[in-house]
Amino acid sequence: MATHTLYQFATSPFCAKVRKILDFKGLDYRVIEVDYLERKELIVASGQLMVPALTLDNGETVVDSDRIAARLDDLFPEPTIFPAEWRGIHLALARYFDTEFEDAIFRAALPDEIARFARQGRDREAFYRFIRDRKYGPGFCDETVANHAAHFARARALLAPLDDTLRERAFILGRIGYADFALYGQLSLLALSGVLKIPTEMASLRAYYGRLDRITAALDPNA
Repeated sequence: MATHTLYQFATSPFCAKVRKILDFKGLDYRVIEVDYLERKELIVASGQLMVPALTLDNGETVVDSDRIAARLDDLFPEPTIFPAEWRGIHLALARYFDTEFEDAIFRAALPDEIARFARQGRDREAFYRFIRDRKYGPGFCDETVANHAAHFARARALLAPLDDTLRERAFILGRIGYADFALYGQLSLLALSGVLKIPTEMASLRAYYGRLDRITAALDPNA
């Protein structure tokens, strides 16, 4: 029986980050997919509307991917996601991946995310568009889809240095850590369609995503 419960949206890069950290630590957990339109179960568990939210086996519920990551490493320190000598750099890189980098990847992946909701029904697509347009401004979804080529070019420019970095190492700083899980979460947006859309010429970055996608607690953290 699962000991921890993760409340998530399947398309959220922050939820993808938390899932991979749980996998890396070998923790038993179950996933509850929160209905984008109906969030009563999430509200009961966490008292708020946002994901990810993780209810631990002791009944404690933690929200926000950064807080969840820190709490998991406190409770289950091996294997660590915060190598002592690189903790600060991992936190700084993760902050970049979850803000400026996320904005570019999110916009590049938006057509695939809209298509995913459209397959669930017109009401769900309409509600998703409403939420995004309310946050970013009227017409945001239509504008972003119409200018997809420009948004993907921006994303490509941010991906290229990472591909260069990963030609000589398995993970961003050599040893796996929190920044890698943050980056994995964002890159997962480029796989929403079922086809990995990291540019094919970025072989190192594509291989890196594959390594993280297959990760388990058996992976050598010093690799």
